[in-house]
This record gives sequence, structure tokens and C-alpha cells, in this order.
Amino acid sequence: MIDLHTHTLFSDGELVPSELARRAKDIGYKAIAFTDHADFSNVEFILSNVAKVTQGLEKYFGLYVFYGVEITHVPPELIPESVNLSRKLGAEIVVVHGESPVEPVKKGTNRAAISAKCDILAHPGFITAEDALLAKENDVILEISARNGHSLANGHVFRMARQTGAKYMLDTDTHSPDNLINKEFASVILKGAGMNDKEVQRAFKTAENKLESLLRKRYDSFKRQKFRYTIK
Repeated sequence: MIDLHTHTLFSDGELVPSELARRAKDIGYKAIAFTDHADFSNVEFILSNVAKVTQGLEKYFGLYVFYGVEITHVPPELIPESVNLSRKLGAEIVVVHGESPVEPVKKGTNRAAISAKCDILAHPGFITAEDALLAKENDVILEISARNGHSLANGHVFRMARQTGAKYMLDTDTHSPDNLINKEFASVILKGAGMNDKEVQRAFKTAENKLESLLRKRYDSFKRQKFRYTIK
């Protein structure tokens, strides 16, 4: 299981990063990303603190661990700035909280997030075909959500992805230990969104490809840092 949208005590999750990673590993996770809720007030605090544990958790727990943020309820006009700031501060993955049907997210958030080229648009609700097409063009992944409430629009999100060719994958949006799921249950959720077996495998493949992309970026960053150190 690859899960790139979870929350810790650094926002509204129940667990410290170490316990969340350990529980994820115990049920068979291959990779996890901590993406706590952020706006301009706390983004630096989240990233600077969560970054401290990821390397150790990978080494001693044996799964890939990434740190990032979920930009949440930021005005659409400020989303591009928040995405850029998050990446400048070192976020390995940037998720944006989409227009879920169960929260009063401001209209236009989906479009702003996609235009800003975030990594994943979380639970995008009743996303339009036009925005889904833009997601394809900007290589933004549309999330199929395992979380209660947000998942109500999964079928629509998938239909828009199928219609436009946009990428899609499943994340749990974990806040508590019981939100973590195994790959078998992930398949159930994906099929519940209207996918056939081939489309379910495509969702898992998108997650695998995103993991490979994140690892390449991390390696390239390491090489650049090592080069600068050598020059000095």
C-alpha cells in the first residue's frame, strides 16, 4: 500500500509520525507521506519538525517515508503562493484540500490547485470535466478518498478521470489508527467508485509511479547538496 495523504499530531491527526509510520508498516505499507493541514501560519512549523523523523523511520521501520503538507482552506487566489512556499521550505509532496462535498471549501479551489501544479488534489468533490482535463495536462493526480464523507463523490471523480484521461489514485486521508487500510480493502473502495479490475490496477500503478518520482527527486536533491558540499 502506498498512501500519500495522512495526518499526524502536527495538525488534527491522533498520532505522532513515528507511531503512524509503525502502524502503517505493520499492516503492509510500502510508503507513507505525512501531509498535515497547513496554511501560511504553520507551514514552516510542520515541515521543519516532521522532516526531522523521516530518515530515521525509513531506516529502522523499513518503509518509504515522505513529508509534505495538505494546503487547506487557503483562498484560491493564494494557493499558487502557498504551493511555491511549501516547496521552497522543503516539502517533498504538496497536497491541496479540494472541494469536498462535506466541507465549505471555496469554489475555485480545485482550479487554483491544479493550475499551481500541486502533486495531488485531495477529495476534489464534484470536479468539472474542464478541471479534470487541466489536471491531466498539468500532471496533477486526482484523489479517490477512503475517508468517510469525502468519499461520497468518489464515483464522480473517477468518471471525470476516465473521461479526460487524468491520473487517479487512492489515499486514506488518515487521522486515526483505524483509518489505515491494506491493499485488499483499497481495491474494494476503488471498485466501489465504479472501476473494473484493470482500472483498479491503474490506480495502484499511478501510486507506484508517483513513489518512483518522489524517490528520483530526493536522490537528485541529495546529489546537488553533495556537489555543493564538495565545492566548498
